[in-house]
Amino acid sequence: MEPELAALAAAGATTLVQQMATDGWATVRRRMAAFLARRRDTADEEVLAGELEVSRADLVAAREEGDESGAAGVTAFWRLRLRRLLSEDPAAAAELRALLDEVAPETERGGVREVHNTVSGGVQHGPVIQAGIISGAHFTTGPNPPLPG
Repeated sequence: MEPELAALAAAGATTLVQQMATDGWATVRRRMAAFLARRRDTADEEVLAGELEVSRADLVAAREEGDESGAAGVTAFWRLRLRRLLSEDPAAAAELRALLDEVAPETERGGVREVHNTVSGGVQHGPVIQAGIISGAHFTTGPNPPLPG
């Protein structure tokens, strides 16, 4: 299997499992079941949606029990399944990429981002943070300490 397709299968499985814990899971499940049904030449999307729901239940149970290997097993299962699908039908790669971009854009999948910070003006008496995305942060500081000298 080409390394690009193997990487796509891994990204697809990771994104799929991440989406299992989101509010949009029902939509993702429906879209993935439709994708799988088209690629397997079967009209039985309901069976495939059921398989996805079983995987989600396994994931939820593993996380509730603190079973990281169980959670990783769900990802591994879907990675292997997507690898098999892509090796049998390399043309499915474009459709899988499009699906991933729709359900979890690159920024949500942990794509590489560049962060550049410039701290200037002498000594800093407050928080300095380097990060790609920060949401919901609130900082309070006490009175400014005396300047040296």
